[in-house]
Amino acid sequence: MSKVSPKKHLGQHFLVDQNIASKIVEQLTLHKGVQDVLEIGPGMGVLTKYLLQHTNYRTTVVDIDRESIAYLKEHFPELGDRIISADFLRTDLSSLFPGPFAIIGNFPYNISSQIFFKVLEQRDRVPEVVCMIQKEVAERLAAPPGSKTYGILSVLLQAFYTIEYKFTVHEHVFHPPPKVKSGVIRLLRNEVEHLPCDEKRFFEVVKLSFGTRRKTLRNCLKSYNLPPEVQAQPVFDKRAEQLSVQDFVELTQLVEQHIK
Repeated sequence: MSKVSPKKHLGQHFLVDQNIASKIVEQLTLHKGVQDVLEIGPGMGVLTKYLLQHTNYRTTVVDIDRESIAYLKEHFPELGDRIISADFLRTDLSSLFPGPFAIIGNFPYNISSQIFFKVLEQRDRVPEVVCMIQKEVAERLAAPPGSKTYGILSVLLQAFYTIEYKFTVHEHVFHPPPKVKSGVIRLLRNEVEHLPCDEKRFFEVVKLSFGTRRKTLRNCLKSYNLPPEVQAQPVFDKRAEQLSVQDFVELTQLVEQHIK
């Protein structure tokens, strides 16, 4: 098989620039002695080739596209049974990796948010993620509080990861070229093992707070029926994008105290 046809329904845009592929792989630090690396959506293996040059990495690839799987088996036989034909979003990662593993990939734009929610579920086992995603999404995830692009995933991921925007990738280095620029980011797990609040409630408070961006938290969190004296506190005059991760933790604690 000479090459794989990009499939629109899978959001495939194959990176063809070798220098950029090498640069993306170079962003992996594999700190804390992690060896296992999972590449999501390898396509024709443009990143895989550089991952395999690191003999200390134990690289596994997962792709939903059977044509890509056939191509990878033909061109990267050294991967053996570490070529997984599956939908990453439905994959039982604990059956693939008994210990910690890093994630890398040129994520399909249409499922990048779902991938990050799955990373959050696995946060105690995923110390690092290096990925290329739509530039606007990459900037949003790395955005600080107060930024117009700061949103739900910014807060949830920054609660557990340090996020760095690494570099921008232009449209012309892909086949077919996407209509937008891409951005490469790195997520490194921080030292927070558990938030000092109910984490399910934290996720809920963050999602509700950003439900209507232009409204104050007083309006966004109406469904909790908090006492008037609680709602009179200054934090409820703010909008969600003005709050840091720590502010959201404190807000969650406040909610917890009054809805039990």
